[in-house]
Amino acid sequence: MSQTWWRGAAIYQVYLRSFADGNGDGIGDLAGLRSRLTYLKDLGVDAIWLNPWYPSPMADGGYDVADYRDIEPVFGTLDEAEAFIAEAHALDIKVIIDVVPNHSSTESAWFKEALADRRARDRFWFRDEPDNDWRSIFGGPAWTQVADGQWYLHLFAPEQPDFNWDNPEVHQEFEDVLRFWFDRGVDGFRIDSAALLFKSADGYEDLDGVHDVYRRWREVADEYGGRVLIGEVWLPDQERFARYLRPDELHTAFNFDFLSCPWEPAALRRVIDLTLATHTPIGAPPTWVLSNHDVTRPVTRYGRADTAFEHGGRLHGTPSDLELGYRRARAAALLAMALPGSVYVYQGEELGLPEVEDLPDEVRQDPMYARSGGTNPGRDGCRVPLPWSGDGPPFGFGPVPGPGAGPGTGAEAGAGPAAPWLPQPESWRKLTAEAQAGDLGSMLNLYRSGLALRRDLLGDGTLTWLPSAADVLAFTRDSGLACVANLGRTPVPLPPGQVVLSSGPLDEGELPPDTTAWVLPPGSGA
Repeated sequence: MSQTWWRGAAIYQVYLRSFADGNGDGIGDLAGLRSRLTYLKDLGVDAIWLNPWYPSPMADGGYDVADYRDIEPVFGTLDEAEAFIAEAHALDIKVIIDVVPNHSSTESAWFKEALADRRARDRFWFRDEPDNDWRSIFGGPAWTQVADGQWYLHLFAPEQPDFNWDNPEVHQEFEDVLRFWFDRGVDGFRIDSAALLFKSADGYEDLDGVHDVYRRWREVADEYGGRVLIGEVWLPDQERFARYLRPDELHTAFNFDFLSCPWEPAALRRVIDLTLATHTPIGAPPTWVLSNHDVTRPVTRYGRADTAFEHGGRLHGTPSDLELGYRRARAAALLAMALPGSVYVYQGEELGLPEVEDLPDEVRQDPMYARSGGTNPGRDGCRVPLPWSGDGPPFGFGPVPGPGAGPGTGAEAGAGPAAPWLPQPESWRKLTAEAQAGDLGSMLNLYRSGLALRRDLLGDGTLTWLPSAADVLAFTRDSGLACVANLGRTPVPLPPGQVVLSSGPLDEGELPPDTTAWVLPPGSGA
């Protein structure tokens, strides 16, 4: 791949706890991931992004990091992580990992030292009294009192104390962490809560100091060559968002406007135009994201009357027409893949998994659920372990033969693998990777075909809109391929040429509602 491989890459997000279990204890791990690398190669992805794999008490699914230079024992070892990186590289797959610079864990060495010695507290936000009445993003107060009477700030859960980025030690620590993983072959970092690092009397979102941090991080990344920094930046102001993507800061940032956008033609075109207008002047590649580990899965969301997404209003339990949502999710996948820039696929998206909304309360682990007193169901419903094979749970989530797969040590001999850490619905028997592999019309094979064509015909570049009806999004890409997405209620004509892929059957040569098609012009030789 080129030194700027990320500009047009297809990047697959792995939520490690829920991807594949290599030792039979019911929790996904590195052994499981390594055993499924050929699946990801066959899917057609260019890179894997992993959520935190560091040692953690798991108060927030690993985003409460106790040690940034090691691997959570439940997931494996540092040696296994290095083996995984090497095996991915051998398949020409890049590796991106999360870094969490806003907060740590109450189990980290620094925080334990701070509790034992007040002189070590300047690495965090300790005060004799809370400076303000801020509320945690997860609900409840953002300040917690310790035994000697002082209070510390945590924008998320109490187990996640915020770092004080006014302290130079914090800057040096994270530069060292970047180097530690770059030296082990990691190809990039996704930066969690990238806009929240600094705090002042006026607030904590998008303060100017963050840009100095990322300029320095960019210098570190550039020393290694071919490495990428990706920001999780939720900002409604596109002008301020673009500042993170200046040539000496981050390479890319997630496009949450597109992710949150309803399945409405005018809204989607507005977001696409705004995205391109934001990125083009600064030479940064856009990103296109339909879902992730924090977001209601598209099949469920697109089947609702309100197809938008907001963290504060997850619409949990709102009726969803899953057949309609499935059709729209297929159309949205081809639309996202056709847009210029990089595209992200969250694990299970390629299987058409719906949100699991009927999890028993006693199994929910997301702190959003606990901190809200149960009024917010949290994000566990999009984190349910993947179904790989078989007719019932655990659907092949446990050990399989292959490179990196260890013995089934998580259950008693002869008892089989332990149940997955979150229960899977029985209805997923039709959605396993095994069931879909041989079905040419499956969601899995749509993704495989789309990503293969995308590599040859799409990716980085430009977009030109075509004349179309108000309910249709139609554009061409540099290769000449036209993408037409019909969001209306009646079939529409397709441009002349060869249809190389469509998200659903055509209607006597016309494009049905909630369907996307890719068309190569006549004489293209395809």
